[in-house]
Amino acid sequence: MPMPLQGVRIIDLTSVLMGPYATQILGDMGADIIKVESPSGDTTRLIGPMRNPGMGPTFLNANRSKRSIMLDLKKPEGRAALMRLVESADVLICNVRPKAMARLGLSYEEVNAINAKIIYVGLVGFGQSGPYADKPAYDDLIQGAVALPTLSTMAGSDVPRYVPTTIADRTVGLHGAIATVAALLHRANTGRGQQIEIPMFETMAGYVLADHMGGRSFEPSIGAPGYQRLLAPDRRPFRTSDGYICVVIYTDGHWRNFFKSIGQSETFEKDERFANLSSRSANIGSLYKVVADILLTRTSAEWLALLESADIPVMPLHTLESLMEDPHLRAVAFFKNNEHPSEGSIHSISTPWRWSDSQPGETRPAPRIGQHSVEILRNIGYDEEQIRVLIENRITQDDCAAQPG
Repeated sequence: MPMPLQGVRIIDLTSVLMGPYATQILGDMGADIIKVESPSGDTTRLIGPMRNPGMGPTFLNANRSKRSIMLDLKKPEGRAALMRLVESADVLICNVRPKAMARLGLSYEEVNAINAKIIYVGLVGFGQSGPYADKPAYDDLIQGAVALPTLSTMAGSDVPRYVPTTIADRTVGLHGAIATVAALLHRANTGRGQQIEIPMFETMAGYVLADHMGGRSFEPSIGAPGYQRLLAPDRRPFRTSDGYICVVIYTDGHWRNFFKSIGQSETFEKDERFANLSSRSANIGSLYKVVADILLTRTSAEWLALLESADIPVMPLHTLESLMEDPHLRAVAFFKNNEHPSEGSIHSISTPWRWSDSQPGETRPAPRIGQHSVEILRNIGYDEEQIRVLIENRITQDDCAAQPG
């Protein structure tokens, strides 16, 4: 069956993670993603162990379902080729700072002049109407700017710590994918393209503050910001007698069943701290400590069995290695072994969604740099002599040059 975005062509002028993650999602939904790379390529090609130069795991896991064309956009011939691509594109997505795009002659106004129906999505560090507009933005910087490391100290960390995953890049990338799909629907209804700005700082500030506005939600303020349940020092994987488990005891039923399962029903009935959600929220720190002390008395396996039988939400605490062996992920075919044309057998992450009619999924393996340059140039009307000249002048690169070794 046709995939959801089949027939949509997207020019991908992104690199690192935020933009490539957004375009990979759109590519998995069937869009024709044309990844435009500079002669040096996306920097994530160089991260991590690899079998062949330029094909590291970070790149492989953010750039499937795309075609790659190498273009030197600093040269007029490279920009001209990109503008030929613009003519037939539905969307252009970039995470280059707007002033840099303007220096390349690729501002929204210049692109719109070529294709008035283009959807121009700019993933930027900061909203361009504010004083931070020209600042560089990386995941760590944005995490710090939206107080994530500060929250870690409020929750008991000895020092401020970044979340050890690229939470800002990937969250904002999701926003980029969602906005692109919405803009395509808007254009289908109105016939109009548009420019969309998606700033990392503002997006992540909303992400964090939606949980932690607290008393500052009201004017005048009725209390400090911060959601105390999330900030309680004992809100963490609970230590057992031989390891750790993850437990959420949240509803009245959960608390009642927890104390009943350990033979202490009277504790729930008589201790006013457990009476309802409001009283539990007000005393959440001490209640987590109560649970922490109790869970130390049995093994992880004993608690997993007991809590599951009591219908209390519980999961094991995985490591990265054990997560990759999780029986549920195996049962839902979360991982797939694919044969990459240059990298051999690849352990890949599947699209997690399940659609009844138009299932998204990997449409092609992550490309070598410039792997599809000649193919794409032919698609937009370049003849063999024009392509030869571009290759000779290093404006582009043919597929043979992209081969490993």
